[in-house]
Amino acid sequence: MVMSPNRTIIVAALVAALAASAGPGHAQTSGGVFKIYHRDSPPSASILEEATNSTVVPFMPVFNNLVVFDPQVPQNSDRSIVPDLATSWRWNSEQTELTFKLREGVTWHDGVPFTARDVACTFDLLAGKGREKLRRNPRREWYRNIDFVDARDTHEVTLYLTRPQPSLLSMLASGFSPIYPCHVSPSQMRSRPIGTGPFKLASFREFQSISLVRNPDYWKKGRPYLDGIEFTVSNSPSTAILSFATGRFDMTFPWEVTAEELKIIRQRAPAAMCETTAMNLNINLLINRTTPPFDNADLRRALMLAIDREAFVAALGREVAEIGGTMQPPRDGFWGLPAADLAAAPGYGGDVAQNRAEARALMEGLGYGPGKRLDLKVITRGIGTYTEAAPTLLSQLREIQIDAQLEIVETSRWFARLSRKDYAVALNATGNGIDDPYQTFYENFACGSSRNYTGYCNRELEGMVDAQSAEIDPHKRQALVHDIDARLLADGARPPIYWKGGTTCLQPQVRGYVSMVNSVYNGFRFEDVWLERASPRKGQGATRSGFAVRAEAAHQAVAAP
Repeated sequence: MVMSPNRTIIVAALVAALAASAGPGHAQTSGGVFKIYHRDSPPSASILEEATNSTVVPFMPVFNNLVVFDPQVPQNSDRSIVPDLATSWRWNSEQTELTFKLREGVTWHDGVPFTARDVACTFDLLAGKGREKLRRNPRREWYRNIDFVDARDTHEVTLYLTRPQPSLLSMLASGFSPIYPCHVSPSQMRSRPIGTGPFKLASFREFQSISLVRNPDYWKKGRPYLDGIEFTVSNSPSTAILSFATGRFDMTFPWEVTAEELKIIRQRAPAAMCETTAMNLNINLLINRTTPPFDNADLRRALMLAIDREAFVAALGREVAEIGGTMQPPRDGFWGLPAADLAAAPGYGGDVAQNRAEARALMEGLGYGPGKRLDLKVITRGIGTYTEAAPTLLSQLREIQIDAQLEIVETSRWFARLSRKDYAVALNATGNGIDDPYQTFYENFACGSSRNYTGYCNRELEGMVDAQSAEIDPHKRQALVHDIDARLLADGARPPIYWKGGTTCLQPQVRGYVSMVNSVYNGFRFEDVWLERASPRKGQGATRSGFAVRAEAAHQAVAAP
């Protein structure tokens, strides 16, 4: 689905009108410390090296991008991209050169001036061309089409591409795409990052807390409103929810409130504002096809046929679970498969009992049956987004002669286990940095990609991915994307189980935060967030513009047909 110009205009106009509804002479309240509980300890502070919003949420406020998605528009698209460290940009006629004019007078948190050289150094890091190297490089595939970067003067830089790439600006706007300083080593960025953003890092205590303080020299005058942000790591979701309900925290970790936790919040903190949205994240199976027993295609197909997706949706609720393919389903997503195409994929259409009968026949052909069942260990990450699907999955696998046991893996070890392919089957969550097939296909399915955890490699399909990535006509590109998506489902490359929605809750004094509906990695700069209860700084007033009204109205406008 491609968003129509009229629909985009409606969203932008609505958000702008509501943001301005406070009227002249009023200003957002400045001051106060914004308190959020964090679901787990980030593996590091280096956004370029990590693949989790456990890092992006607390550390995006430290940085700026060249461009960024407008944080007041819930549905990220190429039409909602606004300047950040770049003040303007232009393409050449062949769309193979992208030139940025850069903002002047910007300094890093340590006082060093920001220049075009920092942009070039960032892309050298991502391409592995720099003197210093990233320890991990999960976004390498995003920028494989960049040939070289020319910092032609202090405040202008050009990216030279090997072929057209219409999605490049969207990738640059992601929370995964901060600009790093040339003069700070990658090793320091993992624990003591230096950025140009609205907040500076005050402390990062593993498994305890992350504290940010206001950057008084931020280039955007009047921002941020907050004096600081405190993230407290909580190993107990129930304790975190109770602490939020008693007012200790201003915000829950984004999209992490379960249905049962929401009941507690409604009972104990009825004034809290809670919103459930899509998040461009799907729960899926990673099947390690590089080693026995799942190097066998029949066994992989049996797993695909065992899944009853409607049972997951029924167990979790339709407000937080939706069936879809490799790309986020339509309405909140732009590129998802139509229902008719989805029904043709293995395990999607037809009768569940019939699918499982075929799966058992495949298992019997491999020597498994009631007297010889397959013992299997399924690993998953130790947070609720992953574990909530586990009971239903294990139950369904038992229907096809598989006795599966669950192993919980802590976040700091999760991605390392996947990268080493130290698993047979993993119950996984794949969140997309942006809603674009270039990112999804290259990052998760390209031969040799660092995030292609299953060992899937299809050279013919990769040629199709190359073709869609360079296609400028959006309708032709969408047709190619649908074909690729259907083939990935048929191959069982990374079988999606369901697309997850999630709930975020805020205390009534929080203003200026809008949940994104098609990425869990965007919208966390927090420079526009303020607390009504905070005492204004001298010369600052307060406004009572309603956050809940703006967020709900904007989301409804985005979802309207």
